[in-house]
Amino acid sequence: MHPALDEKELRLLHGLQVAPRIPWAEAAGILGTTAAGEAARWARLRERGLAWITAHPGGSYRRVTLALVEVDCLPGARRAVVDAACADPRAVTVEESTRGRDLLLTVITEDLAALTRYVLDDLETLPGVARQRTFVATAVHRHGSHWRLDALSPVEESAFQAAAREPARVPAAPPRDAWPLIEALAVDGRSTAADLARATDRNPATVRRQLGRLLASDLLSFRCELASEVSSWTVSSTWTAHVEPADHRRTVAALATFPELRMCVSTTGDANLAMTFWTRSPHDMLRIERKLGEHLPWLRIRDNAINLRTPKRMGWLLDGAGRATGTVIPPTALAAY
Repeated sequence: MHPALDEKELRLLHGLQVAPRIPWAEAAGILGTTAAGEAARWARLRERGLAWITAHPGGSYRRVTLALVEVDCLPGARRAVVDAACADPRAVTVEESTRGRDLLLTVITEDLAALTRYVLDDLETLPGVARQRTFVATAVHRHGSHWRLDALSPVEESAFQAAAREPARVPAAPPRDAWPLIEALAVDGRSTAADLARATDRNPATVRRQLGRLLASDLLSFRCELASEVSSWTVSSTWTAHVEPADHRRTVAALATFPELRMCVSTTGDANLAMTFWTRSPHDMLRIERKLGEHLPWLRIRDNAINLRTPKRMGWLLDGAGRATGTVIPPTALAAY
């Protein structure tokens, strides 16, 4: 356990990973505490930049285009390129890497044409960029909102899962002019209809209806993000691999059993699978590699590299320790809605 956190905080964070928008009273009922206590606990974590809840373009990822972009910088230009990438809402996550690339960007745009404009017209001509390589995601199998701490009992986790399930309903079209709501939810994914009405200066009853339609539209993903020091899983590494089409489904299913797996996407190119693992130390990468060899012998690893620093994660700017600074640049892939 990280010395800055106690068991109650870890249990709350695990619960919010499962059900980011659960009411405090319901969370307290599962945890055997009080709603006021959980709300205060969350406020302290958020104020210290150790945890935050955000909304970002996602859902099933069928309405947006996602890509991983490797960037090589000219000597001495890395800092300027990082700052420019962090300021661009299309680069939702920016990671500084080892081996073979300077930066790894996770880019989300409204469509392939918008991605083309970003990588060919804007990024490639950015001062300090030597070259870039783009891998378009053809399927998203796992992302950050699926990763879990190990702080709840199975019964408690199941209770949070039940609370997170939406009642069966027909997917709705997003409300017109939804962007102000999306922008506010990116800053605070736990915002209620009343909070959003105040933030957007709209009628509370109208916002309540709009929020219901937005949540049913499959446009957004909600996640409870943690500073890496909170989880003690402090080492992030990104791997690329090749798998034959006939082995693809069983590969994804097997990778999903790895508790260290943070992200897994199918991509274009010979290295047609990209994965991110969170581990406790660099030495664990050898264990992961051995485990992949034992359980997925057909998988051909192409590359792996440690992500040394993450100055931006899903729109949130982070400090050198990975804590939230409070500055958010909402991804604009859904601004047209």
